[in-house]
Amino acid sequence: MLRFDSCRPRLTVASAALLLLLVSALAVQAQSRATKTTGSLPEQRTARYFESLRESPPEMFAFLKRMPKGGDLHSHLSGAVYAESYIQWAAAKGLCVNQAALSIAQPPCDPAAGKPPASTALLNPVLYRQMVDALSMRNWQYSGQSGHDRFFDTFGKFGSASFGQMLAEVSSRAAKGRVSYLEVMLTPDGPRSSAIGMQVGWDGDFAGTLNKLKGSGIDDAAAAGVKALQDAEAEMKSLLKCNTPQADAGCSVTIRYVSQVSRGAPLGAVFAQMVTGFALANDPNSKVVALNLVQPEDSLLSMQNFSLQMEMLSFLKSRYPKAHITLHAGELAPGLVPPEGLSFHIRDSVMKGHAERIGHGVDIMNEDDPYDLLKELARRNVMIEICLTSNDAILGIRKEHHPLSIYLEHGVPVALATDDEGVARSEISREYLKAAEDHGLGYIQLKTMARTSLQHAFVQGESLWADARKFIPVSQCSRDLTMTREASNSCKQYLAASEKARLQWKLEVEFKSFENGAEP
Repeated sequence: MLRFDSCRPRLTVASAALLLLLVSALAVQAQSRATKTTGSLPEQRTARYFESLRESPPEMFAFLKRMPKGGDLHSHLSGAVYAESYIQWAAAKGLCVNQAALSIAQPPCDPAAGKPPASTALLNPVLYRQMVDALSMRNWQYSGQSGHDRFFDTFGKFGSASFGQMLAEVSSRAAKGRVSYLEVMLTPDGPRSSAIGMQVGWDGDFAGTLNKLKGSGIDDAAAAGVKALQDAEAEMKSLLKCNTPQADAGCSVTIRYVSQVSRGAPLGAVFAQMVTGFALANDPNSKVVALNLVQPEDSLLSMQNFSLQMEMLSFLKSRYPKAHITLHAGELAPGLVPPEGLSFHIRDSVMKGHAERIGHGVDIMNEDDPYDLLKELARRNVMIEICLTSNDAILGIRKEHHPLSIYLEHGVPVALATDDEGVARSEISREYLKAAEDHGLGYIQLKTMARTSLQHAFVQGESLWADARKFIPVSQCSRDLTMTREASNSCKQYLAASEKARLQWKLEVEFKSFENGAEP
């Protein structure tokens, strides 16, 4: 019950009603100002609700799993598959298990020699759990290896699996995590380019080696890569029952490919793989949209040949100007390599290697003049692909030791990515949870990252955003995003001409729906 001092005038019913109307009017004005300056009311309400879950990580995860996330731009296809799938596929294909190495092996199988059929693992719980551990980071602390070595050693144990099987698993999981766009790293042509490169070799002559590769059939490797991806997508669609009433949600995920280059290989093979990657990514009709250097950045040949590999990229970029480049750089930590090895990889990847995005970028503050580099990354609009679980497991870099907050403070665009979710035993929603828990990011920051992922996706077409920093839409759709009605004709025409804009529009529609029903 309200009480009033007897010496003060009593509040009449009429005056109370007038006061209530005045307060309500002021509240509406305040909310209107807040909407104009800090986002929509549903967005702000959703942000407040997310903050109310801070003390309950399980509820935060449930919230984040339902949250739309745009794109996952850093995903290695073979590392994205869970160990359990590799074992099942190996058993179905009649492959074997090398019990000494706990790896999947080619037939003939010989149980007496420690090489039983892979199907044995499905009948032997002890062998099965040993295989799952060996093919992933599960229980790596008890392996006798560092997280770094355990992680990279798994890739030699997977055995053969088809691209189609792997794509089906990865796209289905992405859809469950509310990802609408994937860029998947793989080697489209398999060993072809590498074999040709080993045959041709490397003598330091860029133009001469390119001519030799062309004379040895390197263009056929690109054609083989296109055919392999077409076959893989057909198998994926069959497995997911696409275009049927039983279609898996993964069928709706847009997939593009990043051609891998094995940076730890001999120089002839590296250059040949680059040539194939550039050729594929230079074609505007190709689903291969970029190339990337993979394998441990700290390995012997990776460190020895880093600067020369940047020169290779620069030379080929001048020949294939439409190809996009994203590079692993700064996936290093103090002690992993000598201090001088930490001082230039990110800068040179951008300035010499023409990288438009950087994968990991963990050692940024160990680079020469890091604050100048941060300004340059922001000025050039180079996005950092942030892989929190991976950086924790492989490098031991986590929480305040990770530079995520530094990138944010200096206006460098960032987006969360999974890296190798199968090996790491993670998935995209857990990357978002890690960003919220370990780095204190709120809903608005996470939403910005999701939008940023599509803005920096290597997908055809103009952006939905006239200003991608402030997320101000192009004039053709400027009113449509604030309205609940169907898009105007001018906006529809703009979207029809741009796949990127259509993906971004879809994300905004998903955000509206999510924010209007975020609270249970």
